[in-house]
Amino acid sequence: MKITLKKIMGAALMSLAVVACNPTKMAKNANLVTSECNPQVLEAVAGQIHATYSLNFPEKYFLPKAIMEVKPVLVYQGGEAVGETFTLQGEKITENNTSVPYQAGAKVSRNVVFKYVSGMEKAHLELRVTVFNKTKTKSYKYPEAIKIADGTNTTYMLVKTKGDVAYERDNYQKVIKESKEAQILYTIDNATVRRSQLTSQEIKDFKAFLEKTENDPRRTITSNDIVAYASPDGPETLNANLSVKRGKTAEKAFSKTINKNKKKVVTSAPVNVKNISEDWEGFQELVSKSNIEDKDLILRVLSMYSDPAVREKEIKNMSSVYKTLAKKVLPELRRARFIANINYKNYTNTELKEMVKNGNIENLDEEALLYAAKIEKDKNVKASLYKKAASKFNSSRASENLAALYLTENKISEAKKALSAVSEKNDIYYNNLGVAEMKSGKLEEASAAFAKSNLRQARYNQGAIEVLHGNYTKALSDLSGAHSFNEALANILVKNENKAAKILGKAACPCKSYLKAIIAARAGDSAAVKANLKIASKEKRLADRQKNDIEFAKIK
Repeated sequence: MKITLKKIMGAALMSLAVVACNPTKMAKNANLVTSECNPQVLEAVAGQIHATYSLNFPEKYFLPKAIMEVKPVLVYQGGEAVGETFTLQGEKITENNTSVPYQAGAKVSRNVVFKYVSGMEKAHLELRVTVFNKTKTKSYKYPEAIKIADGTNTTYMLVKTKGDVAYERDNYQKVIKESKEAQILYTIDNATVRRSQLTSQEIKDFKAFLEKTENDPRRTITSNDIVAYASPDGPETLNANLSVKRGKTAEKAFSKTINKNKKKVVTSAPVNVKNISEDWEGFQELVSKSNIEDKDLILRVLSMYSDPAVREKEIKNMSSVYKTLAKKVLPELRRARFIANINYKNYTNTELKEMVKNGNIENLDEEALLYAAKIEKDKNVKASLYKKAASKFNSSRASENLAALYLTENKISEAKKALSAVSEKNDIYYNNLGVAEMKSGKLEEASAAFAKSNLRQARYNQGAIEVLHGNYTKALSDLSGAHSFNEALANILVKNENKAAKILGKAACPCKSYLKAIIAARAGDSAAVKANLKIASKEKRLADRQKNDIEFAKIK
């Protein structure tokens, strides 16, 4: 058979064409392609894993009529996650894919994202590459997948989301200030105490009260005040002298009459005498409570003028009104007040606990119930006291505290029910509502509630949510000053390990020791890592976590 030169040349050209579009060569020369990944150690942020990988194709590698598919795959314990395929093409392919020139080669990059699932903390990211001919009728896989990154760092997931609850304060007083008073009246321009004033029912009741108080083990008379006045009519100098005289005669009458019995009920308490020359305060009070015609005009005069002489002049100018004042108001201001100041010793902690133990709480007021709940250690008893205060006194504070108690026990539905009974919604209400929503996994609703509270607890709680959202700088701002686990964690997440270490200090609990182990691992201190992980291992959750935590990969 005769083979012509023309036929030989044609066959050679056809052979070259086949080689030029055959992807086998690209697959066999896979080692010529280099790769990069940022980050090289993957990190989960807000439930996602982001990475950017690059492929460097050398000169005369990517055939003009070849197509390449790059499939990123995250291989982890329990499965694989496949990312979006990246399609590349030679310069003679007309499809709408990234083109790689044959002569010059190129570096191409692509972002990939995976949704984090449990098990991905021990994983690696690889690229699985397949090369096709122009018509995609033939395919050749790279001999091996290209491993480009290890992972995944899940340190942010250590954030504590139990939430900081807030409790309303009680106004329980260990010692309650009380007072009892009576008064005697004088005639105009006179400082003599009339016998009828000392035998009035008011004075008799006052004496009886003091006698009873003296025998009351819970009450102590601390002092007695005598305040003597002159009515605000007449010359100011005269009134000043008159009030002093009335103070002296009132003190004498108090000593002889109020204490005139065998028990001497108040002699042990000091007696303090005070003089007020013109009783404008009492005058204003009596006028306000009266039905005197033009009383608003009188009160307006008092507010307009502060000079006593001007006040008196202006009021006297209202002749018809002044007559009524002289008859009904001014006589009541020519007086001396006897005031007994008393300390009432409230129930002690021991007494309250005994009353609660015996079920004797019916006589306790709202403040006592709230305080008794605060000092009670048994959570069930504590809850019953809050419920009692809430039902008996419609106490919003009791309902808020009951909700806070339930939240510490992770009883979310019970906490929300308690919060629904709160009528006075305030900072504490919104903080505790936010904690309830956060524990329910409703982070958006939790953030909305925290935004309505000015409590530092609400700010700290929002900081935990910012960590979960990957907003580490914002989290750091919210958690500033907390000196908490979460604040230390936020500093670690922004690579401020020194600040985190200062916050943790000498803490030796499992959770904080785990953070200290991470800080030590990043510093290459294997001895400190092992010492802190030994403490952290006391908590099973942390003991299991450290086995796959990439933070410790270099140490192990």
